[in-house]
Amino acid sequence: MTISTQLLSTLAPRGHIRASINTGNPILARLDGDGRPAGVSVDLARRFAQQLGLELELVVFDTAGKSVDAVTREEADFGFFAVDPVRGAGIAFSAPYVLIEGSYLVRQDSPLTGNAQVDQAGHTVVVGKGSAYDLYLTRELKQAQILRAPSSPAVVETFVQSTADVAAGVRQQLEADALRIPGLRLLPGRFMVIQQAMGIPKPRGAEAQHVLAAFVEDAKASGFVADALARHGIEGATVAPRADA
Repeated sequence: MTISTQLLSTLAPRGHIRASINTGNPILARLDGDGRPAGVSVDLARRFAQQLGLELELVVFDTAGKSVDAVTREEADFGFFAVDPVRGAGIAFSAPYVLIEGSYLVRQDSPLTGNAQVDQAGHTVVVGKGSAYDLYLTRELKQAQILRAPSSPAVVETFVQSTADVAAGVRQQLEADALRIPGLRLLPGRFMVIQQAMGIPKPRGAEAQHVLAAFVEDAKASGFVADALARHGIEGATVAPRADA
Protein backbone atom coordinates (compact mmCIF):
# COMPACT_ATOMS: atom_id res chain seq x y z
CA MET A 1 0.00 0.00 0.00
CA THR A 2 1.68 3.17 -1.27
CA ILE A 3 0.21 6.49 -0.14
CA SER A 4 1.53 10.01 0.19
CA THR A 5 3.26 11.35 3.27
CA GLN A 6 0.45 13.88 3.68
CA LEU A 7 -2.23 11.17 3.65
CA LEU A 8 -0.21 9.08 6.11
CA SER A 9 -0.17 12.04 8.49
CA THR A 10 -3.95 12.32 8.11
CA LEU A 11 -4.40 8.65 8.98
CA ALA A 12 -1.85 8.75 11.80
CA PRO A 13 -1.26 12.32 13.01
CA ARG A 14 0.96 11.13 15.89
CA GLY A 15 3.37 9.37 13.60
CA HIS A 16 2.15 5.93 14.66
CA ILE A 17 -1.34 4.51 14.22
CA ARG A 18 -3.69 3.77 17.13
CA ALA A 19 -6.25 0.96 16.84
CA SER A 20 -9.26 0.88 19.14
CA ILE A 21 -9.90 -2.73 20.18
CA ASN A 22 -13.15 -3.85 21.86
CA THR A 23 -12.71 -7.06 23.87
CA GLY A 24 -16.42 -7.01 24.78
CA ASN A 25 -17.17 -9.01 21.61
CA PRO A 26 -15.20 -12.27 21.99
CA ILE A 27 -16.00 -13.24 18.41
CA LEU A 28 -13.54 -10.59 17.23
CA ALA A 29 -11.21 -9.75 20.12
CA ARG A 30 -10.35 -10.99 23.61
CA LEU A 31 -7.58 -10.89 26.18
CA ASP A 32 -5.35 -13.96 26.11
CA GLY A 33 -3.96 -15.75 29.13
CA ASP A 34 -1.29 -13.09 29.54
CA GLY A 35 -3.80 -10.25 29.35
CA ARG A 36 -2.78 -9.25 25.83
CA PRO A 37 -5.38 -8.50 23.16
CA ALA A 38 -5.80 -11.16 20.48
CA GLY A 39 -8.29 -12.08 17.81
CA VAL A 40 -9.49 -11.21 14.31
CA SER A 41 -9.63 -7.45 14.98
CA VAL A 42 -6.09 -7.45 16.34
CA ASP A 43 -4.80 -9.38 13.31
CA LEU A 44 -6.46 -6.89 10.96
CA ALA A 45 -5.07 -3.94 12.92
CA ARG A 46 -1.54 -5.33 12.65
CA ARG A 47 -1.91 -6.00 8.93
CA PHE A 48 -3.23 -2.48 8.29
CA ALA A 49 -0.36 -0.86 10.20
CA GLN A 50 2.16 -3.09 8.44
CA GLN A 51 0.81 -2.17 5.01
CA LEU A 52 1.00 1.52 5.92
CA GLY A 53 4.54 1.06 7.22
CA LEU A 54 3.55 2.46 10.63
CA GLU A 55 4.07 1.38 14.21
CA LEU A 56 0.86 0.12 15.79
CA GLU A 57 -0.53 1.04 19.21
CA LEU A 58 -3.48 -0.99 20.51
CA VAL A 59 -5.94 1.00 22.64
CA VAL A 60 -8.04 -1.62 24.42
CA PHE A 61 -11.58 -1.22 25.78
CA ASP A 62 -14.03 -3.64 27.39
CA THR A 63 -17.18 -2.29 25.71
CA ALA A 64 -18.21 -1.23 22.22
CA GLY A 65 -19.42 2.14 23.50
CA LYS A 66 -16.00 3.07 24.86
CA SER A 67 -14.32 1.96 21.65
CA VAL A 68 -16.72 4.04 19.56
CA ASP A 69 -16.15 7.09 21.76
CA ALA A 70 -12.38 6.79 21.41
CA VAL A 71 -12.49 6.93 17.62
CA THR A 72 -15.21 9.57 17.52
CA ARG A 73 -13.08 11.81 19.77
CA GLU A 74 -9.97 10.94 17.71
CA GLU A 75 -8.30 9.34 20.72
CA ALA A 76 -7.72 6.40 18.37
CA ASP A 77 -7.17 6.48 14.62
CA PHE A 78 -9.36 3.54 13.61
CA GLY A 79 -11.42 0.77 15.12
CA PHE A 80 -13.72 -2.18 14.55
CA PHE A 81 -17.46 -1.67 14.89
CA ALA A 82 -20.89 -2.94 14.03
CA VAL A 83 -22.25 -0.54 11.44
CA ASP A 84 -25.00 1.63 12.90
CA PRO A 85 -26.40 5.04 11.89
CA VAL A 86 -25.95 6.46 15.40
CA ARG A 87 -22.25 5.63 15.34
CA GLY A 88 -22.08 6.93 11.77
CA ALA A 89 -22.52 10.48 13.03
CA GLY A 90 -18.85 10.59 13.99
CA ILE A 91 -17.32 7.55 12.29
CA ALA A 92 -16.84 6.74 8.60
CA PHE A 93 -17.22 3.00 8.03
CA SER A 94 -15.72 0.66 5.50
CA ALA A 95 -17.89 -2.05 3.99
CA PRO A 96 -18.29 -4.95 6.46
CA TYR A 97 -15.61 -7.61 6.70
CA VAL A 98 -17.65 -10.17 8.66
CA LEU A 99 -21.32 -10.81 9.38
CA ILE A 100 -22.42 -11.96 12.84
CA GLU A 101 -25.85 -13.17 14.00
CA GLY A 102 -27.70 -11.58 16.89
CA SER A 103 -29.98 -13.91 18.85
CA TYR A 104 -32.32 -14.01 21.83
CA LEU A 105 -31.92 -16.21 24.92
CA VAL A 106 -34.71 -17.07 27.40
CA ARG A 107 -35.24 -19.27 30.44
CA GLN A 108 -36.10 -22.89 29.79
CA ASP A 109 -39.64 -22.46 31.09
CA SER A 110 -40.33 -19.25 29.13
CA PRO A 111 -43.50 -19.29 27.00
CA LEU A 112 -41.57 -17.53 24.22
CA THR A 113 -40.82 -19.76 21.23
CA GLY A 114 -39.99 -17.27 18.46
CA ASN A 115 -38.29 -13.93 17.87
CA ALA A 116 -41.53 -12.23 16.81
CA GLN A 117 -43.00 -12.81 20.29
CA VAL A 118 -40.36 -10.76 22.11
CA ASP A 119 -41.68 -7.26 21.40
CA GLN A 120 -44.73 -7.30 23.66
CA ALA A 121 -45.87 -5.05 26.49
CA GLY A 122 -44.57 -6.30 29.83
CA HIS A 123 -41.46 -7.94 28.39
CA THR A 124 -37.95 -6.79 29.31
CA VAL A 125 -34.90 -7.44 27.13
CA VAL A 126 -31.34 -7.30 28.52
CA VAL A 127 -28.63 -5.89 26.21
CA GLY A 128 -25.06 -4.70 26.64
CA LYS A 129 -25.00 -0.93 27.10
CA GLY A 130 -23.91 0.84 23.92
CA SER A 131 -23.66 -2.41 21.92
CA ALA A 132 -24.98 -2.85 18.39
CA TYR A 133 -27.93 -4.72 19.90
CA ASP A 134 -28.70 -1.84 22.24
CA LEU A 135 -28.70 0.67 19.38
CA TYR A 136 -30.74 -1.58 17.08
CA LEU A 137 -33.33 -2.69 19.64
CA THR A 138 -33.73 0.85 20.99
CA ARG A 139 -35.01 1.73 17.52
CA GLU A 140 -36.90 -1.46 16.76
CA LEU A 141 -38.66 -2.49 19.97
CA LYS A 142 -41.99 -0.69 20.23
CA GLN A 143 -43.54 -2.33 23.32
CA ALA A 144 -40.87 -4.29 25.22
CA GLN A 145 -38.57 -2.49 27.66
CA ILE A 146 -34.77 -2.57 27.62
CA LEU A 147 -32.53 -3.31 30.61
CA ARG A 148 -28.89 -2.40 29.94
CA ALA A 149 -26.09 -4.55 31.36
CA PRO A 150 -22.69 -2.86 31.92
CA SER A 151 -21.16 -4.72 28.96
CA SER A 152 -22.02 -7.41 26.41
CA PRO A 153 -20.20 -10.21 28.32
CA ALA A 154 -22.28 -9.28 31.40
CA VAL A 155 -25.65 -9.64 29.63
CA VAL A 156 -26.47 -13.20 30.65
CA GLU A 157 -25.34 -12.74 34.26
CA THR A 158 -27.52 -9.61 34.46
CA PHE A 159 -30.40 -11.53 32.88
CA VAL A 160 -30.14 -14.44 35.32
CA GLN A 161 -30.01 -12.11 38.33
CA SER A 162 -33.04 -10.12 37.14
CA THR A 163 -36.68 -10.79 36.34
CA ALA A 164 -36.15 -9.89 32.67
CA ASP A 165 -37.70 -12.09 30.00
CA VAL A 166 -35.03 -12.11 27.27
CA ALA A 167 -31.28 -11.61 26.79
CA ALA A 168 -29.96 -10.35 23.45
CA GLY A 169 -26.44 -10.69 22.06
CA VAL A 170 -23.94 -12.46 19.83
CA ARG A 171 -25.31 -15.93 19.15
CA GLN A 172 -22.05 -17.74 19.94
CA GLN A 173 -21.67 -15.94 23.28
CA LEU A 174 -25.25 -16.78 24.25
CA GLU A 175 -24.76 -20.42 23.24
CA ALA A 176 -21.65 -20.64 25.42
CA ASP A 177 -23.49 -19.08 28.37
CA ALA A 178 -26.44 -21.46 27.92
CA LEU A 179 -24.05 -24.42 28.18
CA ARG A 180 -22.42 -22.92 31.27
CA ILE A 181 -25.61 -21.92 33.10
CA PRO A 182 -28.43 -24.49 33.45
CA GLY A 183 -32.02 -23.64 32.58
CA LEU A 184 -31.46 -21.40 29.55
CA ARG A 185 -32.21 -21.83 25.83
CA LEU A 186 -31.87 -19.82 22.64
CA LEU A 187 -34.81 -18.88 20.48
CA PRO A 188 -34.42 -20.30 16.97
CA GLY A 189 -33.06 -18.15 14.17
CA ARG A 190 -31.78 -14.59 14.53
CA PHE A 191 -33.28 -11.15 15.08
CA MET A 192 -30.54 -9.26 13.24
CA VAL A 193 -27.33 -9.65 11.26
CA ILE A 194 -24.49 -7.44 12.43
CA GLN A 195 -22.27 -5.94 9.74
CA GLN A 196 -18.88 -5.68 11.40
CA ALA A 197 -16.69 -3.06 9.71
CA MET A 198 -13.63 -0.89 10.25
CA GLY A 199 -14.04 2.81 10.85
CA ILE A 200 -12.10 6.06 11.18
CA PRO A 201 -13.02 9.48 12.55
CA LYS A 202 -15.17 11.25 9.96
CA PRO A 203 -13.03 14.43 9.96
CA ARG A 204 -10.12 12.44 8.48
CA GLY A 205 -11.80 12.87 5.08
CA ALA A 206 -12.62 10.97 1.90
CA GLU A 207 -9.07 9.98 0.92
CA ALA A 208 -8.42 8.37 4.29
CA GLN A 209 -11.79 6.62 4.09
CA HIS A 210 -10.85 5.25 0.68
CA VAL A 211 -7.58 3.80 2.04
CA LEU A 212 -9.45 1.98 4.80
CA ALA A 213 -12.14 0.73 2.42
CA ALA A 214 -9.55 -0.60 -0.02
CA PHE A 215 -7.71 -2.38 2.79
CA VAL A 216 -10.90 -4.16 3.92
CA GLU A 217 -11.77 -5.28 0.40
CA ASP A 218 -8.25 -6.67 -0.07
CA ALA A 219 -8.36 -8.43 3.31
CA LYS A 220 -11.57 -10.19 2.26
CA ALA A 221 -10.52 -10.99 -1.31
CA SER A 222 -7.07 -12.30 -0.32
CA GLY A 223 -8.52 -14.75 2.20
CA PHE A 224 -6.92 -12.96 5.17
CA VAL A 225 -10.24 -12.50 7.01
CA ALA A 226 -11.27 -16.13 6.44
CA ASP A 227 -7.86 -17.34 7.61
CA ALA A 228 -8.07 -15.16 10.75
CA LEU A 229 -11.52 -16.56 11.62
CA ALA A 230 -10.19 -20.10 11.21
CA ARG A 231 -6.96 -19.38 13.10
CA HIS A 232 -8.88 -18.13 16.13
CA GLY A 233 -11.47 -20.92 15.97
CA ILE A 234 -14.39 -18.57 15.33
CA GLU A 235 -17.60 -20.28 14.23
CA GLY A 236 -20.82 -18.57 13.22
CA ALA A 237 -19.20 -15.46 11.76
CA THR A 238 -18.95 -15.37 7.98
CA VAL A 239 -16.80 -13.28 5.66
CA ALA A 240 -18.88 -10.47 4.21
CA PRO A 241 -19.29 -10.30 0.43
CA ARG A 242 -17.41 -7.80 -1.72
CA ALA A 243 -18.72 -4.27 -1.42
CA ASP A 244 -19.67 -4.26 -5.10
CA ALA A 245 -21.13 -7.79 -5.09
